[in-house]
This record gives sequence, C-alpha cells and structure tokens, in this order.
Amino acid sequence: MTAQKTGDIVALGEAMVEFNQTQAEPPLYLQGFGGDTSNAAIAAARAGAQVAYLTRLGTDRWGDRLMDLWQCENVNTQAVLRDAHAATGMYFVSHDAQGHHFSYARAGSAASRMQPADVPSWQAAIERSRWLHLSGISLAISASACDTAFAAMQVARAAGTRVALDSNLRLSLWPLARAQACITHAIGLCDLFLPSLEDITALTGLTDPQAIIAWSHAQGAQQVVLKLGAEGALASDGQTQRRVPGLTVAAVDATGAGDCFAGNLLARLALSDDLWTATAYANAAAALSVQGYGAVAPLPRRDAVLQSLQP
Repeated sequence: MTAQKTGDIVALGEAMVEFNQTQAEPPLYLQGFGGDTSNAAIAAARAGAQVAYLTRLGTDRWGDRLMDLWQCENVNTQAVLRDAHAATGMYFVSHDAQGHHFSYARAGSAASRMQPADVPSWQAAIERSRWLHLSGISLAISASACDTAFAAMQVARAAGTRVALDSNLRLSLWPLARAQACITHAIGLCDLFLPSLEDITALTGLTDPQAIIAWSHAQGAQQVVLKLGAEGALASDGQTQRRVPGLTVAAVDATGAGDCFAGNLLARLALSDDLWTATAYANAAAALSVQGYGAVAPLPRRDAVLQSLQP
C-alpha cells in the first residue's frame, strides 16, 4: 500500500565532523560538518524541500552540534538515534595541485553501528517521504550498515517511496569486489542512480558515458544521472538522454559538490520538476558550491541558484 506522502526526502547515512584545510603552512583548518547524505539533505532543505535524516550519532558534543546544525537547516531529526557506546565520526580535508584529499577517523563510529533492527523506528519517516536517499558510503561503513540500508530500501519500495542512490565509491572503506557486489545490488533496488564517471570506471572499467548509462539501466535503475564534474551531467530516463553542460566557475574546494548536486536534484524532483529541469538546477547548484570551503557552508540557497540560471 502506498502511504500518504507528507515529506519530500529522507536520507540515510553517516554525518561527520569536518576539518577542512584552508592554509598549508602553517596548517590551518576550518571546522565544519560533512557526511555525504547529510550534505545532500541540507542541500535539499536549502532548495525548499521537506527533509528528514536517519542515522546514529554519539552522545558526545559533536553529536549535539550535528543535531543543532540539522535543526537550524530545517532537517527533521526526530528519527535520529543516539548511541552512548560509540563516538561521532570525523574527517580531515587537505588540498594540493591534484585536488582534495580525505583522512578519516570513523572506525567504530556510532553510524557504523546502524543495524536492521533500527529500521522499524525509521519506517514511518520512510513511508511518508517521496524519496529515500542513500549512497555507496551508507553501504560501506560496516556490514551491519549495509544490511540496514538494504532493509530501508525494501521498506521504501513497499511503501511507494522512490529510492535514490549516489555511487560515492570509497575504496578505503571496503574491498573492490564487495563494493561491486553491494552497489550493483543496490542499483537494482533504486529508481534513480547518481553515479560519477570516476566511480563507475573503478567499479566496471567502463569509461564511455553512453556505456555507463546503458550499464546502469541494465542493473535496474529507471533513471540515471551521470555526474561529469566540470563537464556537467548526462541524464537518462531509459528512453531519452540529455546532456547538461558544465559551468565555468572559480572553484576553490570540490568537497561535497556531488552531494550538493544530489540534494538539489532530489528537491526539484520532489517539487515536481522533470528530470531534465531538475538536472540543470542541480548542475548550477553544484557549480556554486565549489566556490567556497567545506561541505556545508557553501551549499547554495534556492534564490542564488535561480539567479545563476537566469540568461
């Protein structure tokens, strides 16, 4: 039975504390927050969607700060679980000529202790939402988190809630063979797949965007939006493909750009845009986000994105 949809998006994954390097010598770091699906949830809320988040947090100060962040960003936290036996994860971002690099302190984090038994407490939030959003990282942080994600996806499918999956491949978290198996299975459970060119090349060896789109549909995804970074995006509904060109901007930090894209895309789809209009909006939002440091602070609000789309 399809539940009445009173919310737009519910996202599941790990939220983290971020320390982003703003100066090399002496090293200086800007403290913020990150975690791919949390970034996407905040991006979607800033785009005007009704959003909730599902995770476990430590009962530490950083967990409290993340709760405060979501509440300030109008992300519903009623279903967030607090774990007194594990810490909230954190990560560090450094920058050089090759791009941005991540170092994580997340082993044994509260979010990695998510388990399928948590899903009944999240069921109502999933059933009420139009979209459930997850990522490859949601699957990778632990075996129990992976099982939890699959259980949540099944609840969504039974309730008529559409499922979106961002590939977000992090081979530092799991072996390639397990990533291939789990992400491929997850694609078959999703309605919208959001791969990056780099991720799918690592997973499958494919490099041609058309071949990647075809492979993604073959795994079961009804809609696919291939993120091409500075080159824009290629969207497909299985019948039609459209390319959205990249935008030329002065990029300083690409941290969270893909998450910004995902959150804005889902927000616009939930607000009844078609796939092509939503992709163009998400592309513009992501271009704005890379012009500031950190995963959350540069996420644009709706007025700024609409202004950037003006001819």
